[in-house]
This record gives sequence, C-alpha cells and structure tokens, in this order.
Amino acid sequence: MLLPKAFLLGAVVLVGLGALYVFSRRLATAWLKYRGARVVVCPENRELVAVEVDAVHAALTARPGRVDLRLETCTRWPEKLGCGQECLGQIESAPEACLLRNILADWYQGKHCALCGRAFHRFHWHDHQPGLRAPDGAIRGWDGFRPEQVIDVLATDAPVCWDCRVAESFRKEHAELVTDRPPRPGPPPSMA
Repeated sequence: MLLPKAFLLGAVVLVGLGALYVFSRRLATAWLKYRGARVVVCPENRELVAVEVDAVHAALTARPGRVDLRLETCTRWPEKLGCGQECLGQIESAPEACLLRNILADWYQGKHCALCGRAFHRFHWHDHQPGLRAPDGAIRGWDGFRPEQVIDVLATDAPVCWDCRVAESFRKEHAELVTDRPPRPGPPPSMA
C-alpha cells in the first residue's frame, strides 16, 4: 500500500508543478508584454499621449487569447481620469509598435552617430543610452523629454552614440579640463 500512495503523491505533485509552470509562464509573458511607457493617439483630442498599462493586472487576468487591459497612468490624468480608455484598442492591436523603447530602437536602427559616424546596432536601454543632437548643436539625453514629445524630437534631432554623448557632456560641463588637439596628418599609428 505504501507504493501506490507514494505514486499518487508524486503524480499530484507533478500535476501541480505543471499547472504552476503554465500559470507562471502566462503571467510572466503578459507582464513582460504590457510593461513600459507607450505612445498612443488619444481618441478624444487626437493628440499623442504617453500611457502605461497596468501590467500586473494584465498578467493576473491573462487567459489564452484574451487579456484584460486597463491604464495605470496617462499624461492627461488627473484631469481626464474618468475617460473610457478607448486608446487601449491601439495597444491591444499592436502592443509592440506603440512601446516607447521599440519606437526609439527602430528610429536608431541603421543610422550613424552625427558626431563620430559610428553605426547604431543593438544597444541596451538600461545602461548605455544613446542621445540626440538638437538643431542648435546641444547634446541631449532622453531623460529630458516626456514620452509624448518623442515623435516631434525624432523629426528634428540627429542621433548621437553613447560615447559621444558622454564625451560632449563632459566637454560642456568641464571645458577647462579638455584639451583639443588637431588630428595628425597621415595614416593612424599601428598598434604593433
């Protein structure tokens, strides 16, 4: 009798672990898919707004083929807090297309740094964020803009790699510590 009880207990544990795996995978997938700032068109005034989906709620209510979305933040709140959240339709139909980091990554892809000419490839938003060169020549980072302004900024500014952004920021803040030397004529020195 001991063997069937152990077998039954093992089967129950395996079924439980399988169910937990399926649920946690669905939860993690939905949370990863719906987190982050997004830029959408507000159906009420037809202007760009920045919103964030309540990713925890989306993850907890996710079912196969269906997710219950609601906004966590919107740039038109608190004035328009009671809106119908019709903009969620844009997020449901194209969740990746309106995600701010994807908009920016797509814009940088295939471009070259306006200062050094280095091509942009993949980059990591959490540590080496590229910057922008404004029409007046100022070097700026993304932290100075609200997400709903990004489309306008992308239309006027030029891309700058992280290295140049850091170097030019240092040059601006500590000009007394920077010595500019003219480039040497001829081929670059060899590393041999």
